[in-house]
This record gives sequence, C-alpha cells and structure tokens, in this order.
Amino acid sequence: MRNPRPGAFSVLVRDLVHHPGEMREASFDVPADTRWGEGLVSVPAGEDVAVDVRLESVHEGILASGTARTRYTGECGRCLIAIDAPVEVEFQELFAYPGREANDFEVQDDHVDLETLVRDAIVLALPFQPVCRPDCPGLDPITGARLADEPDATPRPSVDPRWSALAGWASEPVEGENDSAPHADPDNEG
Repeated sequence: MRNPRPGAFSVLVRDLVHHPGEMREASFDVPADTRWGEGLVSVPAGEDVAVDVRLESVHEGILASGTARTRYTGECGRCLIAIDAPVEVEFQELFAYPGREANDFEVQDDHVDLETLVRDAIVLALPFQPVCRPDCPGLDPITGARLADEPDATPRPSVDPRWSALAGWASEPVEGENDSAPHADPDNEG
C-alpha cells in the first residue's frame, strides 16, 4: 500500500511503526521523474523502475530490504552505437525513527521514502565504460568504421602524428654512419 502524497517512492508503514518483529512486503512500479545518471549511459526520465521491498519493524526503525529493476540507455564506449540494457540492484537501509541523532534516512509521517536509496543504488550500478557486447572491437582509428560491421577488417596500428616524422629514421642511413663503423671490404676478403 502506497500513499503518493509524500512521493512516488514512499511507502506507508503506519502498521509497522513501533511494532518490532512485524514485517510485510510491497511491490510497485514508478517512473523515474528525472534522468538518473551522467556519462555514456543513464536511466531516462519516465523509465519505469520496479521495486520489490520487504519492510521489517525493528527497535531502531524500519529496515527496508529489496531489489529495484529498470533499463538504461546510452552509447557503447568503444563503437558509439546505441545500447539499451537492464539493470538490477539490491538495497538495504534502516529508516530510523526521528530522534536526537541525525540519520541519513528516517521514517517521516509514517512513511519511508525509497527514492534516494533506489536512485543511488541504480546510478552506482551503471557501467562506467559501457559496451554493446564484451568483445566489441570498437572503431577503426583511420576510417572510423565500426569494426564489428566488417568481419574481415582488422584494426590497423595507428601512428601518433607527433612521432610520424621519426618513422623512417631507423630505415634511412645516417650521414657518416658507414664511414666510422668498421665494415668488411668486399674487394679484400681474406
């Protein structure tokens, strides 16, 4: 049972407050109100977040344990194509009863608001360097073509343009190098 007044991720816990040993479960789907995450992938605003939570009354407050599932979208970090993948996280947090001590999460007006808890868990689970598949070969450094689309293509080694002037150095003889180095005279063998 959910009371939408405090927030979409809020769960009414009036029946559990100050009743240690009581427990119940709740499941609900809520759309993300804003984009969650930054970088190459994120959970877009409006994407449904499915939450399954077990609420247990303990002496200090309400212990919320559960899972949250949603989908993220963005770009592959290697070949830059669009990706869309599921993400599932587990969470557990004690929502303390208001008192003299400051707590990050508290029971407010007989509700626990899971939004910050769920959002933080999901954002931390998003991949930092997302890929479309684990063996994504990326892009050709010369042409920019996606190597996965060209199965016969092999990545060419790229030469840093700052070193390109030195590329032929080893293959060209240096002036005076042959004069000072001992060498065999082809006319005088023996």
